[in-house]
Amino acid sequence: MKEKSNQFTSTNKILFLLTQDLESPSGLGRYFPMCKYLVKEGFQVTIVALHSNFARVNERHFYKEGVEVFYVSQMHIKKEDDQTIYFNAPRLLWLSLQATYKLFINVLKKPSDVIVIGKPHPMNGISGLIGGFLTGAKVIVDCDDYEAASNYFATKFQQKVVQFFENTLPKLAHRVTTNTIFNQQRMIALGIPPEKIHYLPNGIDQERFNQENALDQKQIKENLGLADHKVIAYIGSLNLTNHPVDLLLYAFKIILEEEKDAILLIVGGGKDFELLKALSFELGVQDKIRFTGRVSPEVVATYYQLADISVDPVNNTEAIKGRCPLKIFESWAMGVPVVTSNVGDRGALGENYRDILLAAPEDSRDLAQKIISLLKNPDYADAMVKHGQEISKQYYWRNLVHLHLDIFS
Repeated sequence: MKEKSNQFTSTNKILFLLTQDLESPSGLGRYFPMCKYLVKEGFQVTIVALHSNFARVNERHFYKEGVEVFYVSQMHIKKEDDQTIYFNAPRLLWLSLQATYKLFINVLKKPSDVIVIGKPHPMNGISGLIGGFLTGAKVIVDCDDYEAASNYFATKFQQKVVQFFENTLPKLAHRVTTNTIFNQQRMIALGIPPEKIHYLPNGIDQERFNQENALDQKQIKENLGLADHKVIAYIGSLNLTNHPVDLLLYAFKIILEEEKDAILLIVGGGKDFELLKALSFELGVQDKIRFTGRVSPEVVATYYQLADISVDPVNNTEAIKGRCPLKIFESWAMGVPVVTSNVGDRGALGENYRDILLAAPEDSRDLAQKIISLLKNPDYADAMVKHGQEISKQYYWRNLVHLHLDIFS
């Protein structure tokens, strides 16, 4: 990619409107590092966001690495311990109205040159579009997902509302960014001019995912009973609509037939946490699986280092085609070989199987065989790690932001 010069000064103000907090996957892995490196490029950046457990947030206004952050209301879901709690329709409507009002008021309080709507949801979408019109700000809609296909909805009506905003907001914005080719093509099919759409993939915050900065693994490994075992890891959300971790559990049962000392490490929480634990008992593999639940973002890099192999299990669905998996970039950065399937952008991210090993989608037996092949061939795994670490450099967030500054002009 051609390098662009920095044509901005600290007077350029950017406001991000997020419907999630900075510990949620996109908030932590996409929006905050994007904001952080925009600050390093000379922008003044503010995040106004919702929180997954707003009532328990002690610090609702703070600065983090130069980014000003406001938490103003409750998200459309609640996260508590390892569970994700969904509100009934009346409660959800009331929370949505509250959140929309709070986001909108903060748009007016923090006039900016550019407003970034992080995910085209009703709450931040209405606030950002109307607020942008009233303040004269340029509006960017970032589509880092295909929510209508990937989210959980209590009713069909809720899904239709989200789909309407996903299809409409990008048409009304000045610019659209997306982290997948699938979503880029979907935007074009909606009639949005290609020159208005910018491909900005996910990336790696090297300051978080740095092998030298990872914490000591010894105590965690001892607590989880991982010593002298081959560790296969899934690190991410436990929501089967977006992440079919059940596919990995079925594959793991097959893996144990050949690799009896293997351990499956599952790091994360979500809607299907208990369902997956129950499935491990049903398959008779519960003694070989370690469910950690949600862990602090500060220690996620260390959990990668516990793994011999990282897995991104996928089905061939529009929900998964619309996602750009952070765990692939993070695995590369932490020196862990990755197994996934050629769905969406995943195949394009690898270079002829040099960086990613691809199994047939929705095929637990082929997924198992690909994982076994890496466990039995450490030289091939080491070569994948080497290539992955090299290609990962182009996905460092500091480089991505610097090379795409024109998006925010």
